[in-house]
Amino acid sequence: MGNCNSEASSQTQPHSDHHHRQPQPSNGISVLPPNSKPAVGRVLGRPMEDVRSTYIFGRELGRGQFGVTYSLTHRHTNEQLACKSIATRKLVNRDDLDDVRREVQIMHHLTGHRNIVELKGAYEDRHSVNLVMELCAGGELFDRIIAKGHYSERAAADLCRQIATVVHDCHTMGVMHRDLKPENFLFLGKEENSPLKATDFGLSVFFKPG
Repeated sequence: MGNCNSEASSQTQPHSDHHHRQPQPSNGISVLPPNSKPAVGRVLGRPMEDVRSTYIFGRELGRGQFGVTYSLTHRHTNEQLACKSIATRKLVNRDDLDDVRREVQIMHHLTGHRNIVELKGAYEDRHSVNLVMELCAGGELFDRIIAKGHYSERAAADLCRQIATVVHDCHTMGVMHRDLKPENFLFLGKEENSPLKATDFGLSVFFKPG
């Protein structure tokens, strides 16, 4: 671990050994060798970063074939978010890697749409890729349909209008979702008139007209 007191350790080392000592930690922070570089993740192709240094993981919100979604709290601002954590050990072939990269790219591409879950950031460490997103506390459209049992024509039309808007705008921006179902639409809040947001772009693709 080394002594954090660099001044004390310099007094106890022989002078002749000065040029052979490893850099001493300062204020408890390890000093990397001059030529060292952060490890680069094999999925996102960018320096690895521990999402847990910024966020605190909470309860599990959902689970899919590759990923598990958790509630998330920012350590300094207490902002409530969600995180889709994808285990890199499950990404066994090139197609799996390409799917995750494309999901991140598409979510960035669609950022700012009122009816699409916003991606706040993507992090990769040695065990997982973590997609930090806005938290949709109102739950799935599927669960709300089951709970209500019946929608008025006006209320059903409003939901269908939001879904059609997502489809239209995605297609306008060259994206096909390819996994549209009530489970993949979330309510931002628990209010009756809460905005509906599309999520889970893991099967989505870019396309060109024609």
